[in-house]
Amino acid sequence: MKKLAIWLGSISLLAALLVPARVPSLGQETAAQAGGEKGERREAHPQVRAAMRALENAKRHLQEGAHDFEGHRAKALQRVDQALEECRLALQADVK
Repeated sequence: MKKLAIWLGSISLLAALLVPARVPSLGQETAAQAGGEKGERREAHPQVRAAMRALENAKRHLQEGAHDFEGHRAKALQRVDQALEECRLALQADVK
């Protein structure tokens, strides 16, 4: 049962990370839309920003989960927060 819970949690997290990355959030432009016309500025690092949106979505799913899975959900939330922080630091490093 424990292995099943871990497996299902892993699959859910993977799905949450992969699926939303292809669909931009409402109110946010895709890279093509941002730089669609000549002279317009393109979105900086669209892959990193898409990953951040996917991580935020995964975080929301984990927070809404009904089970703790013996602490694994909390650990997954911590790691999602760490991943988001690394993405923020990566974007900041590009500015320097």
